[in-house]
Amino acid sequence: MVLYTCGQQKAFGKSGHFCGRAALALDQAGHEYEIRTVKGYRAVPWHRLTRKTDRAEITRLSGTPEVPILVLDDGSVISDSSRIVRWAHEHPAGP
Repeated sequence: MVLYTCGQQKAFGKSGHFCGRAALALDQAGHEYEIRTVKGYRAVPWHRLTRKTDRAEITRLSGTPEVPILVLDDGSVISDSSRIVRWAHEHPAGP
C-alpha cells in the first residue's frame, strides 16, 4: 500500500490534519504502508506555479490533485481522509 500525503505526513493526526488522520488510522489498524510525499501546497504562493505538475501522479491516480490518497496493493485508490479512515477501520490488518 502507498499513502500519498502532503509534507505533514503523520504529523498532527490526532489534532485533525487530513493526511495525519489517514496515517494514524492505518497505523491503528496495523497496516504496513509506504508514505510518498507530494509537493504543491495550495496555501503556499510559490507552489501555485508548479502545483499541477507536482501533483500530476495524484491526479492521474484519483482524478483530483488533493491528498491524502491510499493506493491499495490491488491498485484500487481511496481518496479523502474520511474514506481512508473508514476503510482502515473496516479492514484491520491480519495477525
